[in-house]
Amino acid sequence: MPKINFEKTSEIQRTARVAQLEGLFDIAPNPKSVVSFNADIPIEDFDWNVGVIVGPSGSGKTSIANQLFGDRFNPEWTWNQNKSIVDSFPKSMSIKEITGLLSSVGFSSPPNWLRPHHVLSNGEQFRVNIARGLAESPDLLVVDEFTSVVDRTVAQIGSAAIAKAVRKRNQKFVAVACHYDILDWLQPDWVFDPSTSRFARDCLQRPQITIDVQPVSGKKYWPLFSKFHYLNHDIHNGAKAFCGFYNGRPVAFTAVLTMPCPQGTRWKEHRTVCHPDFQGVGIGNAMSNFIASCFHGIRGRYYLSVTANPAMVAYRAKSPLWNMTRKPQNNCDQRQRRHTQAKTQAMTQWRKALTTDRITASFRYCGPRNPVAATALGIK
Repeated sequence: MPKINFEKTSEIQRTARVAQLEGLFDIAPNPKSVVSFNADIPIEDFDWNVGVIVGPSGSGKTSIANQLFGDRFNPEWTWNQNKSIVDSFPKSMSIKEITGLLSSVGFSSPPNWLRPHHVLSNGEQFRVNIARGLAESPDLLVVDEFTSVVDRTVAQIGSAAIAKAVRKRNQKFVAVACHYDILDWLQPDWVFDPSTSRFARDCLQRPQITIDVQPVSGKKYWPLFSKFHYLNHDIHNGAKAFCGFYNGRPVAFTAVLTMPCPQGTRWKEHRTVCHPDFQGVGIGNAMSNFIASCFHGIRGRYYLSVTANPAMVAYRAKSPLWNMTRKPQNNCDQRQRRHTQAKTQAMTQWRKALTTDRITASFRYCGPRNPVAATALGIK
């Protein structure tokens, strides 16, 4: 049962300025600064995945975490500015494992996987850092100043995604933070507040996320999302576009096309993408499901989607709302395979890395219709 009782002592150099301040505020001279810390944090008494040490600045949370977890507290990593972020993960990990881990913490944008760490936004760096921490500290990851560098909405959504990933991987994660708003979203197994010395085994209910979906101009809104989608060229002029808003912020985009086929005309999902700051909590899948339910059965047409996003493929393969009509397939260029004998071993390995885990799968929506929402969105 971890009980912490220690002092931080430091010498105070006597200077003219120190003496002046002591005189101005009638402070008794003291050659030492002594701060005492006492905490009872019984985290060895039960199984847990997510813990939080939270309190205002100056409450001692960082000192307590450092004392409690030692060299496992707040690890730091070096990121090569000339390499993609995926090249900074352990060499023992496959590209499938790396992208799966990135997706699990809510960073599932393939174009951004190829970028260096320093060009990512604060929110993206926040998630990538956690992903690397989970990869390199599989037993326990302790992060100081958790969510301090991102805005509060991103912090909340990111917290929910990270907690979900930690529990799915059955790892241990401790957030050290000064913001209490993350508690509802992390749903921690335990919380310690050094400002009150209170330890609690709390598992809070995550707040409901409500997305307001509206029909929009594809030309206006697609540029906000195009760089986050693996197919980043312009959308079709005839596509019907919709945007999902969370607290007034555009967070998800879906476009739908009318496509002829031998069995008759169908609806086809042209694009669906969720902003990276809001990935990892199911917004993209929820947006896709909602739009599919609105189009399904309109004019007697069924709704089809083809995707190469690993997280979406995994979700739909298990979802009762979708039937897989074509299993995940390798999408590599057949012409490149004919030239492997003439290439160097390095080029062969490079081509294999590009093609081995690259998949696309087709799905047909088979869930319930939503005619009321379809009418409200002007779908007919």
